[in-house]
Amino acid sequence: MKIIILILLIAIGLLCTYTLFGKKLAIGDKAPDFALHDETGTKHTLSALRGSKVALYFYPKDFTPGCTKQACSLRDDFSQLKEKNIIIFGLSTDSATSHQQFQDRYALPFHLLTADKKTTKAYNVSGTLFTTRYTFLIDEKGIIVGIIKDVDVDHHAQQIIDGFEKR
Repeated sequence: MKIIILILLIAIGLLCTYTLFGKKLAIGDKAPDFALHDETGTKHTLSALRGSKVALYFYPKDFTPGCTKQACSLRDDFSQLKEKNIIIFGLSTDSATSHQQFQDRYALPFHLLTADKKTTKAYNVSGTLFTTRYTFLIDEKGIIVGIIKDVDVDHHAQQIIDGFEKR
């Protein structure tokens, strides 16, 4: 009887974890589509980018030290990413206005998208207070080919390039 109760408790715990935090994505999974607005109000969907390599980097908050380092690192190495035909999007739950100010201040050459709860849940990056810093590498068919969880904010572009080259 105790074993049955234990199994039921584990099953309920797993179901609650899945329901609250979403399915953990893995390499080989189809990347969840989204329709999100950038810093100018333009809507972007992942499905419209089929045929392109896409790096979605989720970050906690505009203007914070780590997020600024990460964005500026990507800016500084953007030509290498462009040379490899990799499209970059930064995603956080900050507003379009905040994204526009962040992009303007640091001359970021890529779009910043305002992530909604549905998207942060789908990518399982909803932190307690802020979005978790993860990057998803998505191939031309919309399949996740890499997940960078240990982001090096100073050399993130190289991590992205290496991630795509390893596949």
